[in-house]
Amino acid sequence: MHPGHAAIFDADIQRLEDQLDGFNADLPPLKDFILPGGGLAAAHCHLARTICRRAEREVVTLSHHDAVRPEAIRYLNRLSDLLFVLSRVLARASGHGEVLWNHERRKG
Repeated sequence: MHPGHAAIFDADIQRLEDQLDGFNADLPPLKDFILPGGGLAAAHCHLARTICRRAEREVVTLSHHDAVRPEAIRYLNRLSDLLFVLSRVLARASGHGEVLWNHERRKG
């Protein structure tokens, strides 16, 4: 590849958004913070999401110093959202269910 090479286009981002909408349609609205877990496949999606978010932050940092096509940043953002939704789908399908954060502190 060379500077200015375009590998990601709006159509690629739209495909991610379409998949995101399709998987998200059958999920209940999110009311609680979800912790990584819910079975091995869901946990792997959570891990992949954190790596994707890290890549997104690095590309944003790079964009402060070099020309970066905005499609690359949007693609990583949508991909990490899709991985999160897939982790929810997989946790429910595995029978483990989603692991919700209990925000109430225990009294000692």
